[in-house]
Amino acid sequence: MFVNIFKSKIHRATVTEACLNYMGSITIDSELMKAARIRPNERVQIVDNNNGARLETYVISGEPGSGIICLNGAAARLVQPGDTVIIISYAWMEEKEADEYQPVVVMVGEGNKITEIRHVEHPREIG
Repeated sequence: MFVNIFKSKIHRATVTEACLNYMGSITIDSELMKAARIRPNERVQIVDNNNGARLETYVISGEPGSGIICLNGAAARLVQPGDTVIIISYAWMEEKEADEYQPVVVMVGEGNKITEIRHVEHPREIG
């Protein structure tokens, strides 16, 4: 059996741009993507801490070191520049692999620069 598991996240990034007339997606600084193990075109969930909006889209690689977090297309109506967001990726895994997997949490600070990378331990027993 496969389960859909929390793979990684970029925690409390600041939205730098919102481009309503672009064809949908989120553009993320490629250094943040690499640290969070997020690939171009990967599906992600965006959670806006300012207004509670939740949405899903796919990722476009942004200029490395730029700190860009840009919501494109319809998502630009839900998330605005200056909002704080959590960008979450998930992965399908066999149950045994999921039991051992440690998600990656990329903490960011001013300018969306990496301040810390954490590996989350999951409990080994369920229920």
